[in-house]
Amino acid sequence: MLVETALGEVDELVVMVYATDVIDVPLQVRAGWIQKLYPMIQIIEAWDGPAGYGDTPEICREQENYILKKLNGLEITHFYSSEFYGDHVSKALGAMDRRIDEARAAVPISGTALRKDYFAGRQYLDPLVYADLITKVCFMGAPSTGKTTLARTLAQRHHTVWMPEYGAEYWLKHQVNRRITLDQFEAIAPEHNRREDDLTQQAHQYLFCDTNPITTYIFAKDYHGKAGPVLTELALKAEKRYDLFFLCDPDIPYADTWDRSGDQKRQWFQDQIRGDLAERRLPFFNVNGTLEERVLQVNGILRQYRKFGNVLDVQPSTFKIYD
Repeated sequence: MLVETALGEVDELVVMVYATDVIDVPLQVRAGWIQKLYPMIQIIEAWDGPAGYGDTPEICREQENYILKKLNGLEITHFYSSEFYGDHVSKALGAMDRRIDEARAAVPISGTALRKDYFAGRQYLDPLVYADLITKVCFMGAPSTGKTTLARTLAQRHHTVWMPEYGAEYWLKHQVNRRITLDQFEAIAPEHNRREDDLTQQAHQYLFCDTNPITTYIFAKDYHGKAGPVLTELALKAEKRYDLFFLCDPDIPYADTWDRSGDQKRQWFQDQIRGDLAERRLPFFNVNGTLEERVLQVNGILRQYRKFGNVLDVQPSTFKIYD
């Protein structure tokens, strides 16, 4: 509302985005949201902004001096905000004070309330932003390594949704003599991603995913010795599509159903997936043992992990791993 009101009243709009410790999302990510949603806006990234917040004379003066320095002579005619500081900053800029919905009457939400519970306030967040706030957890592994059961169970226990493996659904519907064509492989990953994106908007903190386009890529190479350009590209993009990767070990009894290729091929696929992850330089965590042991291992990682944090800060050795 603040941005769109301003865009309707001025010819050029500048948004200054501060680095802050009140939210874990990095400055450049938040600035990127604004730039994608409103590409006509000029962004000023304020990495070295004052830490103080309040209406004491000292803090007001420090903020005013900093803003004037960052503007570097750029003349401002209107200053848009929805906070008390609209008064003193607009005066320092010699600009019109345009405070928008300061009482939060038209749009009854605040940044503080959203940060407390993104899920409860998701109707006030653009889908682009909400998707970036969800931790996407991907389970990989050969057929019959417990991925589906683990993803579904964790979703139930975290009161969120999970993404089934679309490739398996597609294969069952379109296979002829247990085969699908190279062109058919090209159709799997885009639909998987589309369904996953829809589910992300329903997710609460986590989205648990049963495989991803990388798995489909490995199956295509097994069937045809190569993968098509669409699948290859989406497998590459999958490297950054998820926050955490888990590799499910083949240490559980093999479910020898008609649609699978046998226990011997299971180990072959496991080696292929492990090798592909290594080639992509993707960090991952192993999970093994019974379902409850695997849930314990994943939850131990989730308790330590922070969205936009360093995955290397997670210490899997702090809880028991079953070999």
